[in-house]
Amino acid sequence: MNSAVVVGAGIAGASVAYFLSRAGVNVTVVDAGLHAASHVPSALINPVRGQSGQVDADALAGMHQTWALVEDLTARGHRIPHGRTGVLRPMPDDQTRARFGRHLPADLKTQWVAPAAPLGPGWAHALFLPDAGWVDGPALCAALLSASGARLVTGRAECWTAHAVTLAGGERLNTGAVVVSGGSVGSTWAGEERTHRMGSMLLLDRAVSGVPLSFGAYLSPDARGGVLGGTFEAPSPTWEAPRLPLGSLRWLLERGAALTDLRAVQVTGRWTGSRLSGLRVGRDDAGVWHLSGLSSKGFLLGPLHARRLAEQVRSGGTPTSPLQ
Repeated sequence: MNSAVVVGAGIAGASVAYFLSRAGVNVTVVDAGLHAASHVPSALINPVRGQSGQVDADALAGMHQTWALVEDLTARGHRIPHGRTGVLRPMPDDQTRARFGRHLPADLKTQWVAPAAPLGPGWAHALFLPDAGWVDGPALCAALLSASGARLVTGRAECWTAHAVTLAGGERLNTGAVVVSGGSVGSTWAGEERTHRMGSMLLLDRAVSGVPLSFGAYLSPDARGGVLGGTFEAPSPTWEAPRLPLGSLRWLLERGAALTDLRAVQVTGRWTGSRLSGLRVGRDDAGVWHLSGLSSKGFLLGPLHARRLAEQVRSGGTPTSPLQ
């Protein structure tokens, strides 16, 4: 197999294209330019998730894979704003600390520290994750695509089989393998029954902390200042146009103010994107490969899943590569 078409140029598709090209495959990427979730201004590379401290089985390997890519691409001249500064996870009480403690794997580097500035009052404990941090989403995606050398076709993929993708307008791209990595919009166009979760960020004129703060909402540096993000609307069965209802805005500001003092910070704009939930990775019954549904873990787990999938696609698949 010496050629492949990847549908989607978000973090999943861009990573698949990168790893396939490194394996000697001629890659074409088809993208409609609507992968908003992967254009998040500051994506946390954070292995300890949610308000109970869940750690995915692949979280540590995924974190190390993402940082290895950032370091390699940066060394090759690509500009990828990021901060491998660690992430601080404050906790309100002893019960929350106990929940987190039960989920932390022994090989994950952690430090329990006393809550202090820039954290606001009311936090009982804080967990510092020294290997975590943040990365600029669009910059990493662009660097992966550039480094892959893939041919980029701007347009909408209408349908696909194991060895061809048909574009809107009728153009047909024949290939050795097809990998579908469409996000919320692409999944909705394909008529799939999936779960979509919209998230928003407020763009800030400056970072309130050099280290991302995360519990419920999160505050983080980004390339232009800082962000406050993490609100999600009710899950939807289809993609919806980006929006930020007043109730979500209020919730987001309240969560941010609980993390730290926001009175001196100016809001300069917002970002909203719809994430696709429900991981699909592997090959379906028709022979089409898939990597999608990474939800908010796209930058934590996407490159790792992409590397593994690219190995399977390059070898023609194995008995251990069914669609999950």
